[in-house]
Amino acid sequence: MTVPLDLDGATAVLTGAGSGIGRATAISLAARGARIVASDLDAGRAEETASLIAAAGGEAGHLAVDVSKQADLEALRDRGLERFGRLDVVMNNVGVLAMGPPEALPVEAWQRVLDLNLLSIARSNLVFLPHLLAQGRGHVVNTSSASGLLAYGFDRLPYVASKHAVVGVSEALALYLAPKGIGVTCLCPSGVITNILEQISVYGESTAPRAPQHPLVEPEVVGELVADAVSAGTFLVVTAPEIHDELRERATDPEAYLQAMIDDQDETEG
Repeated sequence: MTVPLDLDGATAVLTGAGSGIGRATAISLAARGARIVASDLDAGRAEETASLIAAAGGEAGHLAVDVSKQADLEALRDRGLERFGRLDVVMNNVGVLAMGPPEALPVEAWQRVLDLNLLSIARSNLVFLPHLLAQGRGHVVNTSSASGLLAYGFDRLPYVASKHAVVGVSEALALYLAPKGIGVTCLCPSGVITNILEQISVYGESTAPRAPQHPLVEPEVVGELVADAVSAGTFLVVTAPEIHDELRERATDPEAYLQAMIDDQDETEG
């Protein structure tokens, strides 16, 4: 059951909207007539996103938001309601990485990644879903990753775990929310040219896994894909269509798929 949403006149609030995918999506949503509240941990970046939208003729506000704090998300909700009188689209778009061999990653690294990548969505659900449910209309976008679909990233296990969880949470949310008139999109990008390198903590020395060779895309491409998905009520958005073939291959014979990945890794390290 797809739940399309007319973006003209809708209000969208986004976290992680100060750069990269978040900023590009905010701009794409605004181009379709949505009013935007752009939030980011960096207040200056959030303000810059809002300024870009306003310069293009759109309506936008901004707010500094730390997604590890439920009170900040409540402030984001309230800012959207105060400024535009409604909320229709919520995009959860914060992601950090901890990289290193599995045996070198401390529990604290796991806790930080899971708190920001996964529990931020739990906080968002508490803050925004009651409003969307009350109005019986809206859309939720959760940013996962190709690493949430394909578990090749043994050098970033907390990230893989969090993004797999985001995919599962999003699918379960779609089952719950679609009959209530609320759509869900799970964004699983592959390589995107962003500043995510700023969000990486490195522990020990790691051998990089053999990753699928997907082309890099610009954030603007992803922003358009997300805006299209919200308008159409599409659940899964990927930036590399070949992921579907790999998912089918894995589902057909998981043992053979994993063994092929192991063999390929052995050849790479050899």
